[in-house]
Amino acid sequence: MAELEAGSISMAAGGGGRLRNALSGVLCAFTLLLIGVLAFSIRLFSVIKYESVIHEFDPYFNYRVTQFLSKSGIYEFWNWFDDRTWYPLGRVIGGTVYPGLTLTAGTIWWLLNSLNIPLSVETVCVFTAPIFSANASWATYLLTKEAKGHGAGLMAATILAMVPSYISRSVAGSYDNEAVAIFALIFTFYLYVKTLNTGSLFYATLSALSYFYMVCSWGGYTFIINLIPMHVLLCIVTGRYSSRLYVAYAPLVVLGTLLAALVPVVGFNAVLTSEHFASFLCL
Repeated sequence: MAELEAGSISMAAGGGGRLRNALSGVLCAFTLLLIGVLAFSIRLFSVIKYESVIHEFDPYFNYRVTQFLSKSGIYEFWNWFDDRTWYPLGRVIGGTVYPGLTLTAGTIWWLLNSLNIPLSVETVCVFTAPIFSANASWATYLLTKEAKGHGAGLMAATILAMVPSYISRSVAGSYDNEAVAIFALIFTFYLYVKTLNTGSLFYATLSALSYFYMVCSWGGYTFIINLIPMHVLLCIVTGRYSSRLYVAYAPLVVLGTLLAALVPVVGFNAVLTSEHFASFLCL
């Protein structure tokens, strides 16, 4: 009888623990949703107070490129010679721009129109940065959670959603490379840390693909390909080398470099320029 009572108590305790975990997960998801709404809405003040418009030179140039992509298609985009840029020399767009931002906004515009949501290209370009600021906040949560836990992850996501330096690069209408690149940067680091914690080749492959997206989006990708080798070298020097570290690092460098070379503006610079040498020395 006593054993039955003890078993009932343990089952009740286990059920209570599962309920607490479920409530904790729901509360965490709801908090993340609020953080995403905060990150998005706090960047709309310029649109609400004034109007929906692309501002600054580079964002307007990126808008013109996206507009051409939406009208002419991907093939014409890669071969487009824009005689209105760098006048009178002109510019071969496909080989001189990081295409990640343009292709991202163009894909969003195509998907919305496929779903019979007829938004203009300009509207999509204006709101691309605020949307990806929410994505960056969620990626920050994932990265910090892997390193420290759920509470620290929520705090880090909240700070990123409100930090002024990031708001200045992701406000509505600031249609520049950083609009999607900051998300790609953080998400690549998250997948790298996730691979370190799990030793999963699946996450290592996703990390290389995220790095490729970062290369497509912004020249700041060199920050990733230098900081991660510094971490690997520090782990080797301090005797913390492991198979999980190798699984996390080798696919990122090998597959990531091969994919980066496919981006026309990067090309063979992925293996010829000095900012990439650190990654090869640590292999």
